[in-house]
Amino acid sequence: MVRVSRRALAVWVALFAVYAATVGMRAFDHSAYAGDEPRFLLTARSLAHDGDVNVFDDYRSNAYRSFYKERLSGQGTVDRTAQTQYEPGGLGFPVLLTPAYLVGGATAVELFLAALAALAVALAYLLALRVVPDPWALGASLAVGVSPPLLAYSTTVYPELAAGALLAGAMLLGLCAAERATRVRVYGCFALLALVPWMSVRLVPAALAIAFYVVGRMRRQRHGLMALMGLEIGAFSAALFIAVNEGFYGGLTPYSALPAAAHATGADSAGGYLGRAPRLAGLFLDRDVGLLRWAPVLLLGFVGVWLLWRGRQERLAAAVPGYSEMAACAGLCTAAIGLQLLVAAFVAPVIDGPWFAGRQLIAVLPLAIPLCAWGLRHLPRLGSALGALTVAASVWLYVDVRLGSGGLAAGQPDAPWGPLVKAFPRFDGSAYPAGLAIAIGVLILLFAWRDARQWRRLAAPGLAAAAKR
Repeated sequence: MVRVSRRALAVWVALFAVYAATVGMRAFDHSAYAGDEPRFLLTARSLAHDGDVNVFDDYRSNAYRSFYKERLSGQGTVDRTAQTQYEPGGLGFPVLLTPAYLVGGATAVELFLAALAALAVALAYLLALRVVPDPWALGASLAVGVSPPLLAYSTTVYPELAAGALLAGAMLLGLCAAERATRVRVYGCFALLALVPWMSVRLVPAALAIAFYVVGRMRRQRHGLMALMGLEIGAFSAALFIAVNEGFYGGLTPYSALPAAAHATGADSAGGYLGRAPRLAGLFLDRDVGLLRWAPVLLLGFVGVWLLWRGRQERLAAAVPGYSEMAACAGLCTAAIGLQLLVAAFVAPVIDGPWFAGRQLIAVLPLAIPLCAWGLRHLPRLGSALGALTVAASVWLYVDVRLGSGGLAAGQPDAPWGPLVKAFPRFDGSAYPAGLAIAIGVLILLFAWRDARQWRRLAAPGLAAAAKR
């Protein structure tokens, strides 16, 4: 246990050093921030200097000029009579940033976020050890940890990786509670989950996957009262969350502060949501924002999901000691990632914007580490090659942004593919990417059907022999 803790600490230290090296990296042109980043910083500045999240006066006085030189406009509804304006990014994340902003402004905020990002990966490393031993768990943690998406978002002023640390910590406590329930583990798990909506409402489904798992395990272990008290923590936080949003933003979520003509999801009909189905493939394969395009090592995560599927088909939990705990961790990671994938594909207004690729999935990206570690153990040579390609992409990206003319939000290089990057399609609503997405979905279904059929054929003689006995 001491060795594991030391290795996890070493992972945190190594990744914090890598992430800290990205502080101040260019987002676009001469600015280190883009998209909603300056708005989060402005709200944190308002909390630090004025003690509130009303940024009406901050916009009027151009208070953001200390960290953002471009013209910045607010997104929230402005009440000029009451002189109030609240940004729809929410209250929780700016509150988290305020102490760091008080200490050292925007630079201290970036360093603080780098520490949280490293913590998320270190916790995911501990999760990976529940699936496979070292060196595969360590190798996958480092390969994914230094991948371009995590490298880019490690100091980006967005709440996703802060929420990622909460999800990874809650999952680790929940799995420990499933083995031996204690108040610290159960209540700690639900306390961390209760903070997730304060970071981002869109991450609630991933948190619910963990909560349902823990409640189910507690009930099977006859710890129903403990599970109920854990749910009370979540219910209290949810009630407080709604009350705060009603007071500041005029609705159940911070998105209620958006102007009346705006829509939080960007769609207003069932057809509008269903038309986003190709995004399921685009989030991984798109030329600009696809995660596999930037981090090929994540392909090992799909191998891990397949191994989980095969293990369930072959009922390995009944035959292999310790497999059930291993499959529980991998299965919970898959469920959380799968739910967040659905949110990213169908609920998020867009999958691209003034940010680096993969923002909609970055919070659950650390949870892919256990699955990637399983895939790495199964395919070590291919996994090593994919890891090396991913590291090369990160080095290329860092050098281009730090020393060249590229940026994290605009002008990214063609890493790691060079001219071959044009082989990746752009999921822009045209017929070819939509057809490609459908073809990929059909191939996955055919592969699963063939795999299940093959297993049943191989298992039939053994089942027949067992029935005769």
